[in-house]
Amino acid sequence: MTELLIVGGEHLAATEGRTFEVVEPSTAESMAEVAEAGPQDAGRAVDVALRAFEEGPWTRTSARERGRILTKASFLIRERQEELARLEARNGGKPINAARGEIDLVANVFEYWGGAANKIFGETIPVVPPGIDVTLREPVGVCVLITPWNFPAVIASWKIAPALACGNTAIVKPASQTPLTALAVADILTEAGLPEGTLSVLPGPGASVAAALVSDPRVSKISFTGSTEVGTNVMQEAAGNITRVSLELGGKSANVVFADADLDVCVESSVWSVFDNAGQDCCARSRAFVQEPIYEEFVERFGKRADAIVVGEPLDESTEMGPLISRRQRQTSIDYVQLGVDEGARRVTGGGVPDRPGFFLRPVVLADVHIDMQVAREEIFGPVASLITFDSEDEVIRMANDSPYGLAGSVWTQNLGRAIRVAKSIRTGNISVNSSSSVHTEAPFGGYKQSGFGREMGMHAAELYTELKNVYFSEL
Repeated sequence: MTELLIVGGEHLAATEGRTFEVVEPSTAESMAEVAEAGPQDAGRAVDVALRAFEEGPWTRTSARERGRILTKASFLIRERQEELARLEARNGGKPINAARGEIDLVANVFEYWGGAANKIFGETIPVVPPGIDVTLREPVGVCVLITPWNFPAVIASWKIAPALACGNTAIVKPASQTPLTALAVADILTEAGLPEGTLSVLPGPGASVAAALVSDPRVSKISFTGSTEVGTNVMQEAAGNITRVSLELGGKSANVVFADADLDVCVESSVWSVFDNAGQDCCARSRAFVQEPIYEEFVERFGKRADAIVVGEPLDESTEMGPLISRRQRQTSIDYVQLGVDEGARRVTGGGVPDRPGFFLRPVVLADVHIDMQVAREEIFGPVASLITFDSEDEVIRMANDSPYGLAGSVWTQNLGRAIRVAKSIRTGNISVNSSSSVHTEAPFGGYKQSGFGREMGMHAAELYTELKNVYFSEL
C-alpha cells in the first residue's frame, strides 16, 4: 500500500504517478512506499492553501476554536504515542525510548499552541495627535514548512502548531528519508477538526518540490530547518519574491567544562549531548573544551562512558543509540574520523561498524584535537566527539566563538560569576549552564551567524507567522 500525498486534508496520488521507497535505517530495507510529489503537486497545494486562506474557513475561525482543535490534536497524539513512537523509531533509526519522548514533545507543542492561540494580540500606543493607535497581529498567509530528517515529528510540530494557531494555512515538505510521521500527524489534525484546505504534506525531492514551493510568489512565509548550504539556496530562491524566511541551520556547539565542574553529572550529560540521535543533531555539543587540570580525567571518563553505550535495534528497550539515517551519512562520519586521526587527533574509542544489517557505527571519541582541525570546525552530523583542552576563561571564549556557527552550547562550572560571564560571551542562540538541554517548549530556539535566524518555540514563534499592522483612529 502506498502512502499518499495530503493536499488540504485530502489523500491523493502524485500527479505524475511516481512513488519512492522509504528505507528503514536498521535493516537497510524498504519499510514503505510513498507518493512522490512534483512541481505540479506543489502548485496544486499552493492553490488549495491560498484559496483556504482567502476564503476560509480557518482564517475566519475564532482563535479560541483554533486552540481547541490544536488541543484536541495533542490529546489524540498522546493516545497514539506508542504507535507514533514505533513509526518514528523505525523510520528514523531512533531508540524506542527516545522516540516516545519525542512524540510526547510533539503533543506538548500542540497543547502549548492550543492554549496560546487566543493570546496572540497587539498593543495600544500613545501618540501625539488626538486619537488611539493600536497594533494588530494578523496571519501572514500561505506558509511553507520544510523539515529535516533527524527529528521529523518534533520539528514538524514546531512549525505546524504556531503557523495554524496564528490563523495561517500551511504546506509541509518533509525530508524524503522520514516523511511518515508528518503524514500521520496531518491525519490526526484532520480528525481533530482542522478544516479542509488548511494543511498539506508533500513528500518528495527537495530539488523539485521544495524549489517549486519556495519560488512560488503566492507563498508568504518559508520556515526551513536543515543544512546551512541548503538554507542559503532557500534564501536566494525566496529573495526574488521578498518572501519572509526563517532558518534553523547547522551547528558545531561548544561544551565548556571548567575544572570545578561536577564531573559525575557533567560526563554523563556531555556524552549524550553528542551521541543522542547518533550525533545527528544540530545542537550536538561535539566540541568539548575541557580545562587542563581535569582534561585527562575527563577524557578517560568520557571515553569509558561512550564505549559502554548500547548500540542496537531501535525497538529494543535496552538500546541507547540506533543506526545513522543512511549508508552515506555513516560513511561521512567514518571519513571524518580518519581525517581527524590523520591531522593528529588521538582516537580514544569507537568507530567500529557492527556486523549486522543497517547503518550502525560505534560512537567515536577523539582527544587532543586542535581548534583548527576540520573535525573541530565542520559539522559532521554523526557520533563523533572532539575533545580540546584549554587554560583560561578568556582563551576558551575565543575558541568557542571561533566558528561560523552559533546554535547551542553548554557551560559547566560551580562559579556563578564565571557562568554568567561565559554564557553572555559565547555567541550562540541557546546556551545551558550545568546542563545539555537546548529545547524547551515555552522558550525561544534559534541561532546566531550561519546557524540561521528567527526563533521557534515559545511565544516568540508567533512573530514568524504574523504580520504586525498599525492602525490609528483619529478623534477628529
